[in-house]
Amino acid sequence: MNKQRSRRSASRREQGAAPVAGLPVNKNDEVLLDIIGMTHEGEGVGRVEGFTLFVQGALPGERVRARVLKTKKQYGYAKLLELVQASSDRIAPPCPIYDQCGGCQLQHMDYTAQLVWKRQLVVDNLQRIGKLEVAGAAGADAASASGAQGEGIRVLPTLGMDEPWRYRNKAQVPIGVTEGGLVGGFYARGSHRIIDMETCLIQHEDNDKVVAAVKSLGRELGITAYDEETGRGLLRHVVVKKAFRTGQMMLVLVTNGRDIPHLDAWLGSIREQLPAVVSICQNINTQRTNVIFGNDTRVLWGSEVIYDYIGEVQFAISARSFYQVNPVQTELLYGRTLEYAALTGKETVIDAYCGIGTISLFLAQHADQVYGVEIVPEAIEDARANAKLNGMNNVKFEVGASEDVIPAWKEQGITPDVIVVDPPRKGCDARLLETILLMQPERVVYVSCNPSTLARDLRVLEDGGYRTVEVTPVDMFPHTVHVESVAVLELK
Repeated sequence: MNKQRSRRSASRREQGAAPVAGLPVNKNDEVLLDIIGMTHEGEGVGRVEGFTLFVQGALPGERVRARVLKTKKQYGYAKLLELVQASSDRIAPPCPIYDQCGGCQLQHMDYTAQLVWKRQLVVDNLQRIGKLEVAGAAGADAASASGAQGEGIRVLPTLGMDEPWRYRNKAQVPIGVTEGGLVGGFYARGSHRIIDMETCLIQHEDNDKVVAAVKSLGRELGITAYDEETGRGLLRHVVVKKAFRTGQMMLVLVTNGRDIPHLDAWLGSIREQLPAVVSICQNINTQRTNVIFGNDTRVLWGSEVIYDYIGEVQFAISARSFYQVNPVQTELLYGRTLEYAALTGKETVIDAYCGIGTISLFLAQHADQVYGVEIVPEAIEDARANAKLNGMNNVKFEVGASEDVIPAWKEQGITPDVIVVDPPRKGCDARLLETILLMQPERVVYVSCNPSTLARDLRVLEDGGYRTVEVTPVDMFPHTVHVESVAVLELK
Protein backbone atom coordinates (compact mmCIF):
# COMPACT_ATOMS: atom_id res chain seq x y z
CA MET A 1 0.00 0.00 0.00
CA ASN A 2 2.81 2.44 0.94
CA LYS A 3 4.61 1.74 -2.34
CA GLN A 4 1.45 2.28 -4.36
CA ARG A 5 0.91 5.64 -2.64
CA SER A 6 4.48 6.76 -3.34
CA ARG A 7 4.09 5.73 -7.00
CA ARG A 8 0.89 7.78 -7.25
CA SER A 9 2.60 10.77 -5.61
CA ALA A 10 5.48 10.56 -8.07
CA SER A 11 3.21 10.30 -11.10
CA ARG A 12 1.25 13.36 -9.92
CA ARG A 13 4.50 15.33 -9.66
CA GLU A 14 5.49 14.38 -13.18
CA GLN A 15 2.21 15.62 -14.63
CA GLY A 16 1.26 19.21 -15.38
CA ALA A 17 4.80 20.51 -15.41
CA ALA A 18 3.89 23.70 -17.32
CA PRO A 19 5.32 26.79 -15.57
CA VAL A 20 2.95 28.83 -13.39
CA ALA A 21 3.15 32.58 -13.98
CA GLY A 22 3.96 34.99 -11.16
CA LEU A 23 5.84 32.58 -8.89
CA PRO A 24 9.15 33.50 -7.21
CA VAL A 25 10.77 30.33 -8.66
CA ASN A 26 10.59 28.39 -11.92
CA LYS A 27 11.47 24.86 -12.92
CA ASN A 28 15.25 24.21 -12.94
CA ASP A 29 16.02 27.23 -10.74
CA GLU A 30 18.62 26.58 -8.05
CA VAL A 31 17.64 27.98 -4.65
CA LEU A 32 18.95 28.20 -1.07
CA LEU A 33 16.35 26.95 1.39
CA ASP A 34 16.00 26.86 5.17
CA ILE A 35 14.07 23.68 6.01
CA ILE A 36 11.44 24.59 8.60
CA GLY A 37 9.50 21.32 8.87
CA MET A 38 8.78 17.91 7.43
CA THR A 39 5.63 16.53 5.76
CA HIS A 40 3.88 13.33 6.80
CA GLU A 41 5.64 11.67 3.84
CA GLY A 42 9.07 12.68 5.16
CA GLU A 43 9.83 15.51 2.75
CA GLY A 44 11.59 18.63 4.05
CA VAL A 45 9.57 21.86 3.85
CA GLY A 46 11.29 25.10 2.78
CA ARG A 47 10.07 28.50 1.55
CA VAL A 48 11.22 31.02 -1.05
CA GLU A 49 9.49 34.39 -0.63
CA GLY A 50 6.56 32.61 1.01
CA PHE A 51 6.35 29.92 -1.70
CA THR A 52 6.58 26.37 -0.31
CA LEU A 53 8.97 23.80 -1.75
CA PHE A 54 9.07 20.13 -0.70
CA VAL A 55 12.55 18.57 -0.74
CA GLN A 56 13.04 14.79 -0.47
CA GLY A 57 15.84 13.94 1.98
CA ALA A 58 16.06 17.33 3.71
CA LEU A 59 15.61 17.55 7.49
CA PRO A 60 14.17 20.34 9.67
CA GLY A 61 16.82 22.85 10.74
CA GLU A 62 18.95 22.37 7.63
CA ARG A 63 20.01 24.87 5.00
CA VAL A 64 20.16 23.26 1.56
CA ARG A 65 20.81 24.10 -2.05
CA ALA A 66 18.11 22.56 -4.24
CA ARG A 67 16.93 22.51 -7.86
CA VAL A 68 13.25 23.18 -8.55
CA LEU A 69 11.70 20.15 -10.28
CA LYS A 70 8.10 21.26 -10.60
CA THR A 71 5.82 24.11 -9.53
CA LYS A 72 2.12 24.41 -8.85
CA LYS A 73 0.15 27.48 -7.82
CA GLN A 74 0.81 27.20 -4.11
CA TYR A 75 3.76 24.80 -3.79
CA GLY A 76 6.43 22.94 -5.69
CA TYR A 77 9.02 20.15 -5.49
CA ALA A 78 12.79 20.46 -5.46
CA LYS A 79 15.75 18.07 -5.53
CA LEU A 80 18.38 18.24 -2.81
CA LEU A 81 21.74 19.16 -4.38
CA GLU A 82 23.92 20.15 -1.43
CA LEU A 83 23.75 20.33 2.36
CA VAL A 84 24.95 23.83 3.18
CA GLN A 85 24.27 23.31 6.89
CA ALA A 86 23.32 19.84 8.13
CA SER A 87 21.01 19.07 11.03
CA SER A 88 22.49 17.52 14.17
CA ASP A 89 19.79 14.85 13.72
CA ARG A 90 21.25 13.74 10.37
CA ILE A 91 23.08 10.39 10.26
CA ALA A 92 24.51 8.25 7.48
CA PRO A 93 21.87 5.71 6.38
CA PRO A 94 23.26 2.21 7.05
CA CYS A 95 21.39 0.62 4.12
CA PRO A 96 23.46 0.55 0.90
CA ILE A 97 20.39 0.97 -1.34
CA TYR A 98 18.55 3.51 0.83
CA ASP A 99 18.74 6.25 -1.81
CA GLN A 100 17.12 4.00 -4.42
CA CYS A 101 14.62 1.96 -2.41
CA GLY A 102 11.20 3.30 -1.44
CA GLY A 103 10.74 1.03 1.60
CA CYS A 104 12.16 3.39 4.28
CA GLN A 105 11.97 7.18 4.35
CA LEU A 106 13.82 8.21 7.53
CA GLN A 107 17.06 6.23 7.76
CA HIS A 108 18.99 9.50 7.39
CA MET A 109 17.41 10.76 10.65
CA ASP A 110 18.64 9.83 14.13
CA TYR A 111 16.22 7.36 15.73
CA THR A 112 15.57 9.49 18.83
CA ALA A 113 14.69 12.40 16.53
CA GLN A 114 12.34 10.12 14.56
CA LEU A 115 10.42 9.38 17.77
CA VAL A 116 10.13 13.09 18.64
CA TRP A 117 8.98 13.90 15.09
CA LYS A 118 6.34 11.15 15.14
CA ARG A 119 4.89 12.46 18.39
CA GLN A 120 4.78 15.95 16.89
CA LEU A 121 3.05 14.56 13.80
CA VAL A 122 0.28 13.21 16.05
CA VAL A 123 0.05 16.50 17.97
CA ASP A 124 -0.12 18.56 14.75
CA ASN A 125 -2.95 16.40 13.38
CA LEU A 126 -4.94 16.57 16.62
CA GLN A 127 -4.67 20.35 16.60
CA ARG A 128 -5.01 21.09 12.88
CA ILE A 129 -7.57 18.48 11.78
CA GLY A 130 -9.32 17.65 15.06
CA LYS A 131 -9.23 21.23 16.42
CA LEU A 132 -8.37 19.57 19.74
CA GLU A 133 -6.41 21.10 22.60
CA VAL A 134 -3.19 19.29 23.49
CA ALA A 135 -1.68 19.77 26.95
CA GLY A 136 1.68 21.54 26.85
CA ALA A 137 1.72 21.57 23.03
CA ALA A 138 2.81 25.16 22.56
CA GLY A 139 6.57 24.88 22.20
CA ALA A 140 6.82 21.87 24.52
CA ASP A 141 9.02 18.91 23.78
CA ALA A 142 7.89 15.32 24.19
CA ALA A 143 9.21 14.94 27.72
CA SER A 144 7.75 18.11 29.21
CA ALA A 145 4.40 17.69 27.46
CA SER A 146 3.98 14.21 28.87
CA GLY A 147 3.93 15.63 32.36
CA ALA A 148 1.88 18.73 31.57
CA GLN A 149 -0.96 19.60 33.92
CA GLY A 150 -4.24 21.31 33.15
CA GLU A 151 -6.68 21.10 30.27
CA GLY A 152 -6.04 19.33 27.02
CA ILE A 153 -5.14 15.87 25.76
CA ARG A 154 -1.97 14.33 27.14
CA VAL A 155 0.16 13.11 24.23
CA LEU A 156 2.90 10.91 25.66
CA PRO A 157 6.37 10.40 24.16
CA THR A 158 6.44 7.87 21.30
CA LEU A 159 7.06 4.32 22.47
CA GLY A 160 10.13 3.31 20.47
CA MET A 161 12.31 0.21 20.16
CA ASP A 162 15.54 -0.54 22.00
CA GLU A 163 16.77 -2.20 18.79
CA PRO A 164 14.94 -0.57 15.83
CA TRP A 165 16.31 -2.90 13.15
CA ARG A 166 15.39 -6.35 11.85
CA TYR A 167 11.91 -6.02 13.33
CA ARG A 168 9.66 -7.18 10.48
CA ASN A 169 8.28 -10.72 10.61
CA LYS A 170 6.89 -10.63 7.06
CA ALA A 171 8.56 -9.96 3.71
CA GLN A 172 6.53 -9.37 0.52
CA VAL A 173 9.07 -9.19 -2.29
CA PRO A 174 8.12 -8.48 -5.93
CA ILE A 175 10.01 -10.59 -8.46
CA GLY A 176 11.27 -9.37 -11.83
CA VAL A 177 13.92 -10.16 -14.41
CA THR A 178 17.05 -8.43 -15.68
CA GLU A 179 19.80 -9.49 -18.05
CA GLY A 180 21.36 -11.30 -15.09
CA GLY A 181 18.23 -13.35 -14.47
CA LEU A 182 15.66 -13.39 -11.67
CA VAL A 183 15.72 -10.41 -9.28
CA GLY A 184 13.69 -9.58 -6.21
CA GLY A 185 13.65 -6.60 -3.88
CA PHE A 186 11.65 -3.43 -3.42
CA TYR A 187 10.38 -0.93 -5.94
CA ALA A 188 12.57 2.10 -6.52
CA ARG A 189 11.00 5.23 -5.04
CA GLY A 190 8.25 6.52 -7.32
CA SER A 191 8.49 3.70 -9.88
CA HIS A 192 7.80 0.04 -10.66
CA ARG A 193 11.47 -0.72 -11.24
CA ILE A 194 12.65 -3.47 -8.88
CA ILE A 195 15.87 -2.83 -6.96
CA ASP A 196 17.50 -6.24 -6.45
CA MET A 197 18.23 -6.72 -2.79
CA GLU A 198 20.13 -9.34 -0.83
CA THR A 199 19.46 -7.88 2.62
CA CYS A 200 16.90 -5.52 4.14
CA LEU A 201 17.86 -4.00 7.48
CA ILE A 202 14.28 -3.82 8.78
CA GLN A 203 13.53 -7.48 7.88
CA HIS A 204 14.38 -10.39 10.14
CA GLU A 205 17.60 -11.96 8.82
CA ASP A 206 15.86 -15.31 8.25
CA ASN A 207 13.40 -13.66 5.85
CA ASP A 208 16.36 -12.40 3.80
CA LYS A 209 17.83 -15.93 3.69
CA VAL A 210 14.61 -17.49 2.43
CA VAL A 211 14.09 -14.84 -0.27
CA ALA A 212 17.72 -15.20 -1.43
CA ALA A 213 17.44 -18.99 -1.60
CA VAL A 214 14.19 -18.85 -3.59
CA LYS A 215 15.73 -16.42 -6.09
CA SER A 216 18.86 -18.56 -6.45
CA LEU A 217 16.88 -21.78 -6.94
CA GLY A 218 14.55 -20.03 -9.36
CA ARG A 219 17.52 -18.97 -11.50
CA GLU A 220 18.98 -22.50 -11.46
CA LEU A 221 15.65 -24.06 -12.47
CA GLY A 222 14.86 -21.46 -15.13
CA ILE A 223 11.73 -20.12 -13.39
CA THR A 224 10.35 -17.10 -15.24
CA ALA A 225 9.36 -13.85 -13.52
CA TYR A 226 6.01 -12.19 -14.11
CA ASP A 227 6.11 -9.20 -16.48
CA GLU A 228 3.51 -6.55 -15.62
CA GLU A 229 3.47 -5.15 -19.15
CA THR A 230 2.90 -8.42 -21.02
CA GLY A 231 1.10 -10.37 -18.29
CA ARG A 232 3.45 -13.32 -18.96
CA GLY A 233 5.89 -15.13 -16.71
CA LEU A 234 5.25 -17.20 -13.60
CA LEU A 235 6.62 -15.90 -10.29
CA ARG A 236 5.04 -12.63 -9.10
CA HIS A 237 5.93 -12.33 -5.42
CA VAL A 238 7.75 -14.23 -2.71
CA VAL A 239 6.06 -13.84 0.67
CA VAL A 240 7.85 -15.04 3.82
CA LYS A 241 6.45 -15.10 7.36
CA LYS A 242 8.55 -15.64 10.48
CA ALA A 243 7.12 -16.45 13.92
CA PHE A 244 9.50 -14.72 16.34
CA ARG A 245 8.58 -16.75 19.43
CA THR A 246 8.38 -20.25 17.88
CA GLY A 247 10.89 -19.77 15.04
CA GLN A 248 8.52 -21.34 12.51
CA MET A 249 8.55 -19.96 8.96
CA MET A 250 6.13 -20.00 6.04
CA LEU A 251 6.97 -19.45 2.37
CA VAL A 252 4.26 -18.38 -0.08
CA LEU A 253 4.99 -18.39 -3.83
CA VAL A 254 2.58 -16.05 -5.61
CA THR A 255 2.31 -17.27 -9.19
CA ASN A 256 0.65 -16.24 -12.44
CA GLY A 257 -0.93 -19.68 -13.01
CA ARG A 258 -1.19 -23.01 -11.23
CA ASP A 259 1.58 -25.09 -12.85
CA ILE A 260 5.10 -24.72 -11.41
CA PRO A 261 7.86 -26.37 -13.49
CA HIS A 262 10.35 -28.57 -11.60
CA LEU A 263 8.14 -28.30 -8.51
CA ASP A 264 9.50 -31.39 -6.74
CA ALA A 265 13.10 -30.26 -7.25
CA TRP A 266 12.25 -26.77 -5.99
CA LEU A 267 10.43 -28.05 -2.88
CA GLY A 268 13.20 -30.54 -2.13
CA SER A 269 15.91 -27.89 -2.35
CA ILE A 270 13.96 -25.41 -0.21
CA ARG A 271 13.36 -28.04 2.49
CA GLU A 272 17.03 -29.05 2.42
CA GLN A 273 18.43 -25.51 2.55
CA LEU A 274 15.84 -23.94 4.88
CA PRO A 275 14.92 -26.27 7.75
CA ALA A 276 13.05 -23.51 9.62
CA VAL A 277 10.44 -23.42 6.82
CA VAL A 278 7.59 -25.68 7.97
CA SER A 279 5.00 -24.53 5.42
CA ILE A 280 5.30 -23.92 1.68
CA CYS A 281 2.17 -22.55 0.00
CA GLN A 282 1.20 -21.34 -3.45
CA ASN A 283 -1.15 -18.44 -4.09
CA ILE A 284 -2.45 -18.11 -7.64
CA ASN A 285 -3.04 -14.61 -8.99
CA THR A 286 -3.68 -14.31 -12.75
CA GLN A 287 -5.19 -10.83 -12.58
CA ARG A 288 -3.54 -7.78 -14.18
CA THR A 289 -3.38 -5.92 -10.87
CA ASN A 290 -1.05 -4.47 -8.24
CA VAL A 291 -2.80 -6.53 -5.55
CA ILE A 292 -0.39 -9.20 -4.31
CA PHE A 293 -2.69 -12.11 -3.52
CA GLY A 294 -5.27 -13.90 -5.64
CA ASN A 295 -8.21 -15.85 -4.21
CA ASP A 296 -6.79 -19.38 -4.60
CA THR A 297 -4.25 -20.65 -2.06
CA ARG A 298 -3.00 -24.21 -1.63
CA VAL A 299 -0.43 -25.95 0.55
CA LEU A 300 2.43 -27.42 -1.50
CA TRP A 301 4.20 -28.98 1.47
CA GLY A 302 4.00 -28.96 5.26
CA SER A 303 1.57 -27.22 7.57
CA GLU A 304 -1.31 -24.96 6.57
CA VAL A 305 -0.38 -22.51 9.35
CA ILE A 306 2.50 -21.43 11.56
CA TYR A 307 2.08 -20.48 15.23
CA ASP A 308 3.23 -17.42 17.14
CA TYR A 309 2.42 -15.63 20.40
CA ILE A 310 1.50 -12.11 21.44
CA GLY A 311 2.02 -12.11 25.19
CA GLU A 312 0.44 -15.34 26.42
CA VAL A 313 -1.99 -15.66 23.52
CA GLN A 314 -1.19 -18.11 20.72
CA PHE A 315 -2.14 -17.37 17.10
CA ALA A 316 -2.33 -19.56 14.02
CA ILE A 317 -1.11 -17.62 10.97
CA SER A 318 -2.16 -18.76 7.50
CA ALA A 319 -0.85 -17.63 4.11
CA ARG A 320 -3.31 -14.73 3.86
CA SER A 321 -3.88 -13.94 7.56
CA PHE A 322 -3.29 -10.37 8.59
CA TYR A 323 -0.88 -10.37 11.53
CA GLN A 324 1.02 -7.40 12.93
CA VAL A 325 4.47 -7.27 11.30
CA ASN A 326 6.39 -5.98 14.36
CA PRO A 327 5.75 -8.47 17.19
CA VAL A 328 7.91 -6.62 19.74
CA GLN A 329 5.97 -3.36 19.38
CA THR A 330 2.64 -5.17 19.02
CA GLU A 331 2.96 -6.29 22.65
CA LEU A 332 3.54 -2.66 23.65
CA LEU A 333 0.61 -1.46 21.51
CA TYR A 334 -1.79 -4.06 22.89
CA GLY A 335 -0.47 -3.57 26.41
CA ARG A 336 -1.36 0.12 26.22
CA THR A 337 -4.75 -0.77 24.71
CA LEU A 338 -5.39 -3.07 27.68
CA GLU A 339 -4.26 -0.39 30.12
CA TYR A 340 -6.61 2.18 28.56
CA ALA A 341 -9.53 -0.30 28.60
CA ALA A 342 -9.06 -0.46 32.42
CA LEU A 343 -10.66 -3.91 32.71
CA THR A 344 -11.44 -5.49 36.07
CA GLY A 345 -12.81 -8.81 34.78
CA LYS A 346 -16.45 -7.74 34.91
CA GLU A 347 -16.71 -5.74 31.68
CA THR A 348 -18.37 -6.41 28.35
CA VAL A 349 -16.11 -5.27 25.49
CA ILE A 350 -16.80 -4.83 21.76
CA ASP A 351 -13.86 -4.99 19.33
CA ALA A 352 -15.19 -3.21 16.25
CA TYR A 353 -12.50 -4.14 13.69
CA CYS A 354 -11.32 -7.43 15.15
CA GLY A 355 -9.44 -9.01 12.20
CA ILE A 356 -8.19 -12.46 13.23
CA GLY A 357 -8.97 -11.65 16.86
CA THR A 358 -5.58 -10.38 18.03
CA ILE A 359 -6.87 -7.53 20.21
CA SER A 360 -10.09 -9.37 21.14
CA LEU A 361 -8.21 -12.34 22.61
CA PHE A 362 -5.70 -10.07 24.33
CA LEU A 363 -8.61 -8.28 26.06
CA ALA A 364 -10.57 -11.48 26.74
CA GLN A 365 -7.94 -12.50 29.31
CA HIS A 366 -9.16 -9.63 31.51
CA ALA A 367 -12.84 -9.10 30.53
CA ASP A 368 -16.09 -10.92 31.31
CA GLN A 369 -17.19 -11.07 27.65
CA VAL A 370 -15.71 -9.82 24.37
CA TYR A 371 -17.59 -9.45 21.09
CA GLY A 372 -15.56 -9.06 17.89
CA VAL A 373 -16.88 -8.02 14.49
CA GLU A 374 -15.06 -7.98 11.14
CA ILE A 375 -16.28 -7.67 7.55
CA VAL A 376 -13.83 -10.25 6.12
CA PRO A 377 -15.26 -13.80 6.53
CA GLU A 378 -11.85 -15.52 6.37
CA ALA A 379 -10.58 -13.33 9.21
CA ILE A 380 -13.53 -14.33 11.39
CA GLU A 381 -12.82 -18.00 10.66
CA ASP A 382 -9.24 -17.41 11.85
CA ALA A 383 -10.48 -15.49 14.90
CA ARG A 384 -12.77 -18.34 15.97
CA ALA A 385 -9.98 -20.87 15.44
CA ASN A 386 -7.61 -18.73 17.52
CA ALA A 387 -10.17 -18.47 20.35
CA LYS A 388 -10.53 -22.26 20.31
CA LEU A 389 -6.74 -22.67 20.19
CA ASN A 390 -6.46 -20.69 23.44
CA GLY A 391 -9.49 -22.25 25.12
CA MET A 392 -11.23 -18.86 25.39
CA ASN A 393 -14.99 -19.29 25.68
CA ASN A 394 -15.82 -15.71 26.60
CA VAL A 395 -15.34 -14.38 23.04
CA LYS A 396 -17.95 -14.27 20.28
CA PHE A 397 -17.06 -13.31 16.69
CA GLU A 398 -19.45 -12.26 13.94
CA VAL A 399 -19.03 -11.43 10.25
CA GLY A 400 -20.34 -8.10 9.02
CA ALA A 401 -19.90 -4.35 9.06
CA SER A 402 -19.53 -2.98 12.60
CA GLU A 403 -22.16 -0.32 11.94
CA ASP A 404 -24.70 -3.08 11.09
CA VAL A 405 -23.76 -5.78 13.60
CA ILE A 406 -23.29 -3.67 16.73
CA PRO A 407 -26.82 -2.13 16.65
CA ALA A 408 -28.18 -5.67 16.25
CA TRP A 409 -26.22 -6.68 19.34
CA LYS A 410 -27.74 -3.70 21.17
CA GLU A 411 -31.22 -4.98 20.31
CA GLN A 412 -30.20 -8.33 21.83
CA GLY A 413 -29.39 -6.52 25.08
CA ILE A 414 -25.60 -6.41 24.70
CA THR A 415 -24.39 -3.17 26.27
CA PRO A 416 -20.62 -2.67 26.19
CA ASP A 417 -18.66 -0.98 28.95
CA VAL A 418 -15.77 -0.48 26.54
CA ILE A 419 -15.63 -0.28 22.73
CA VAL A 420 -12.26 -0.77 21.05
CA VAL A 421 -11.74 0.29 17.43
CA ASP A 422 -8.70 -0.49 15.25
CA PRO A 423 -9.80 0.71 11.81
CA PRO A 424 -7.89 0.79 8.50
CA ARG A 425 -6.13 3.97 7.37
CA LYS A 426 -9.38 5.57 6.22
CA GLY A 427 -10.59 5.61 9.84
CA CYS A 428 -13.96 4.65 11.28
CA ASP A 429 -17.10 4.50 9.21
CA ALA A 430 -19.34 7.49 10.06
CA ARG A 431 -22.20 5.15 10.98
CA LEU A 432 -19.95 3.28 13.42
CA LEU A 433 -19.14 6.57 15.18
CA GLU A 434 -22.89 7.27 15.37
CA THR A 435 -23.41 3.79 16.82
CA ILE A 436 -20.75 4.37 19.49
CA LEU A 437 -22.40 7.66 20.47
CA LEU A 438 -25.77 5.90 20.63
CA MET A 439 -24.46 3.04 22.82
CA GLN A 440 -22.49 5.34 25.14
CA PRO A 441 -19.86 2.97 26.57
CA GLU A 442 -17.92 4.35 29.52
CA ARG A 443 -14.68 4.24 27.54
CA VAL A 444 -13.62 4.12 23.91
CA VAL A 445 -10.12 2.94 23.04
CA TYR A 446 -9.05 3.97 19.54
CA VAL A 447 -6.06 2.20 17.95
CA SER A 448 -4.98 4.15 14.88
CA CYS A 449 -2.50 3.74 12.03
CA ASN A 450 -3.24 7.21 10.60
CA PRO A 451 -3.00 10.38 12.74
CA SER A 452 -5.18 12.43 10.37
CA THR A 453 -8.21 10.11 10.46
CA LEU A 454 -7.67 9.59 14.19
CA ALA A 455 -7.94 13.36 14.72
CA ARG A 456 -11.04 13.58 12.51
CA ASP A 457 -12.82 10.76 14.37
CA LEU A 458 -11.83 12.02 17.84
CA ARG A 459 -13.45 15.34 16.95
CA VAL A 460 -16.74 13.54 16.13
CA LEU A 461 -16.64 11.59 19.40
CA GLU A 462 -15.78 14.71 21.41
CA ASP A 463 -18.70 16.58 19.83
CA GLY A 464 -20.90 13.63 20.80
CA GLY A 465 -20.09 13.76 24.51
CA TYR A 466 -16.68 12.13 24.97
CA ARG A 467 -13.41 13.58 26.26
CA THR A 468 -10.09 12.40 24.86
CA VAL A 469 -7.87 11.88 27.90
CA GLU A 470 -4.58 10.56 26.56
CA VAL A 471 -2.85 9.46 23.35
CA THR A 472 0.25 7.27 23.14
CA PRO A 473 2.11 7.16 19.79
CA VAL A 474 3.76 3.77 19.17
CA ASP A 475 6.59 3.31 16.66
CA MET A 476 5.56 0.11 14.89
CA PHE A 477 7.64 0.89 11.78
CA PRO A 478 11.01 2.46 12.65
CA HIS A 479 12.78 4.35 9.82
CA THR A 480 9.49 4.87 7.96
CA VAL A 481 7.07 7.80 8.24
CA HIS A 482 4.30 5.68 9.75
CA VAL A 483 3.16 5.96 13.36
CA GLU A 484 0.47 4.07 15.26
CA SER A 485 -1.37 5.63 18.20
CA VAL A 486 -3.64 4.49 21.01
CA ALA A 487 -6.17 6.99 22.40
CA VAL A 488 -8.55 6.63 25.33
CA LEU A 489 -11.81 8.56 25.55
CA GLU A 490 -14.15 8.78 28.52
CA LEU A 491 -17.85 9.64 28.53
CA LYS A 492 -18.27 13.12 29.96
